[in-house]
Amino acid sequence: MRILISGDFCPIGRTAQLLKDEHYSKLFNGFEKNTANVDYSIVNFECPITQSNDKIDKTGPNIKTDDVNSLRALKYAGFNLLTLANNHIQDYGGQGVLDTIKYAKQEGFDLVGAGENKNAAAIPFIKVIKGIRVGFINIAENEFCAAENNHPGANTFDFIDNTYTIKKLKGEVDKIFLIYHGGREHYQLPTPEQRKRLRYLIDCGVDAIVAHHTHCFSGYEYYNNKPIVYSLGNFIFDYKSKYQKGLWTEGMSVILSLEADNFKVELIPHLQGRKEDATLKILEGEEKQVFLERVDELTGIIKNDDLFYSCWENYIKNQEVNYLPNLYIKNIFLRALFLKGVLPVSFLRSKHNKLLLNLMRCESHHEISKSILEKK
Repeated sequence: MRILISGDFCPIGRTAQLLKDEHYSKLFNGFEKNTANVDYSIVNFECPITQSNDKIDKTGPNIKTDDVNSLRALKYAGFNLLTLANNHIQDYGGQGVLDTIKYAKQEGFDLVGAGENKNAAAIPFIKVIKGIRVGFINIAENEFCAAENNHPGANTFDFIDNTYTIKKLKGEVDKIFLIYHGGREHYQLPTPEQRKRLRYLIDCGVDAIVAHHTHCFSGYEYYNNKPIVYSLGNFIFDYKSKYQKGLWTEGMSVILSLEADNFKVELIPHLQGRKEDATLKILEGEEKQVFLERVDELTGIIKNDDLFYSCWENYIKNQEVNYLPNLYIKNIFLRALFLKGVLPVSFLRSKHNKLLLNLMRCESHHEISKSILEKK
């Protein structure tokens, strides 16, 4: 059994024009040959398909498409299952979620990760592939996308609920795949908590985990002989001009092949969304080799605790200037003075930090704080 998984597909920017003109072969440039050589193919659909203009109030951009050609293009490319648990699926409210599900079903896709309410969103998708009963779970971190008891949205991370889902599914299938949408954007390593939780979910019974969301590729490891791919990067996500170079444009798909009861990793590196060319380009030869060496370097860091935590400590130092002004200052112009270094971020270190730390770190305080902020 061979299963292919790709990262974030967001049909906006220059991609939208290619889809409108139905230039599917130009967009994918032969990627469909990879899906033709596997038994099942999966991609993350990173925005709602809807006519609704009812944006939710959130931080970050509200993204959508109203073109069902985005689905037809993925069908052309050979994809079977769409994962919908991501931080943009609810950008245009519950109606956007329901519209996406409706259009995707009309085009014949299998779906997982979102639903009309919390219970529906959490239902795994089960598929028999080459005589093997496979369960797919799709989880997103909690970022303006969660389904509620009476509201459509995504299946979001919850240690207890997720563990129960895995435990129940384990008795119904032969293999479990978890597709996880989370991590720190533009950071090429998992956070310490992400690494810990994904390893734990393997211990709970998952057979393979693949993650995306960070808009950059990461490394992978075999934990207890089971693969965890920490980020695929973007599949096709053409965005602002400042992102049309570098890590945003570099991604990979993964083929997981079942060999002697465990899955082996095969990577397919590709480029997309570049200033000179928005379409997908599969890397070959020396370019592919250089890319895979970079993946190996990240993999080495993930498996070495000293290197892993050293990288995290350096990253946190660099992020103080982005986070502390947002925690303390309402005025965007004053925040900009800190971000540009006109005012030193050290001004924002105070005893009040300890209060914030306790509200965020202590489970009971965190729950109360979150409930207050969620109140409509």
